[in-house]
Amino acid sequence: MAFLRASSPHTHNPNTTHRVMREVLLATLPGVAVLTWFFGLGTLSNILIACLFGLGLEAAVLKMRGRPIAFYLKDLSALVTAVLLAIALPPASSWWLIGVGMIASIVVAKHLYGGLGYNPFNPAMVGYVVLLISYPQYMTLWLAPENLSVQGAIFDITTLFELVFGGLASTTMDGLTAATPLDVFKQTAGLTAQDIYAQKAIFSQGLFAGAGYEWVNIAFLLGGLYLLMRKVFTWHAPITMLVTLALFATVFYDAGSSNSGGSPLLHLFSGATMLGAFFIVTDPVSSATSNRGRLIYGALIGALVYIIRVWGNYPDAVAFAVLLMNFAAPFIDYYTVPRTYGHKKAQRATHTGGQ
Repeated sequence: MAFLRASSPHTHNPNTTHRVMREVLLATLPGVAVLTWFFGLGTLSNILIACLFGLGLEAAVLKMRGRPIAFYLKDLSALVTAVLLAIALPPASSWWLIGVGMIASIVVAKHLYGGLGYNPFNPAMVGYVVLLISYPQYMTLWLAPENLSVQGAIFDITTLFELVFGGLASTTMDGLTAATPLDVFKQTAGLTAQDIYAQKAIFSQGLFAGAGYEWVNIAFLLGGLYLLMRKVFTWHAPITMLVTLALFATVFYDAGSSNSGGSPLLHLFSGATMLGAFFIVTDPVSSATSNRGRLIYGALIGALVYIIRVWGNYPDAVAFAVLLMNFAAPFIDYYTVPRTYGHKKAQRATHTGGQ
């Protein structure tokens, strides 16, 4: 008798690692384009150098671990980490600074824990925080937007080469750097929000959250909405993060007095808010796993971002907030992941039998 050889039916999940990472890379393109428009070619040099370091380090570690190099490079996870770190760094960062950040991200935060799927912390944010703590003087040298900087300097190849391979201190050109909007609010104690917006060029030449920065955040918001539409992740963590951040900013804004930490629009559309909400917080490996857990996870990140920005030592706090909640994600999962079917019923049966 001939038997029909057929496998059991299975649900097909289109969200392979390669597909998810490809979608994330595509979603960063609007933000990268706007960053380049306002802050020059330094954003592209960051990405190029970070990708070269990322692929090289990934291949080297895979070889040392005896893993198939081509197979793992094709999942694009190293490129996603490189692009996210490059975007978070000041444009036209020195090549060695990017290299140190990629070593922390790829070698330490990813492979020392076992590789993709085993890392408890977001690799790109680990690299960013290592650089911010170790080299604060380089991490705070943000180039001024095009309309506030030396005319055309941030698009000049010679200036870019000098910045990347010689460092910002080596250039003789003035007016290349400027404080970010969040920096301005932190450094101008005693001024009302209205005074800050009137006196500081970064605000007077912008609309509501700082020249250039507001459009960068809008671009990353569009990229995040694309990822939501493509069902790369669920809405729970990013939306609750943004809602909580907006609520905190609304409660403590007090009509913009000298004690105000900034308006809700400033906190939502300045710094790394939208990049963090849709590209960092949604990391499936280091975040909470259940929908209820993601709601808690995102809300706590939003609260921490505001607390650190306004009352902490760092003007932007997305990286610190995410890493702190990476610590807490297993604890959140313990109390929010649904129990196995029938588990509670079995417990009650055992308890009744014991009576």
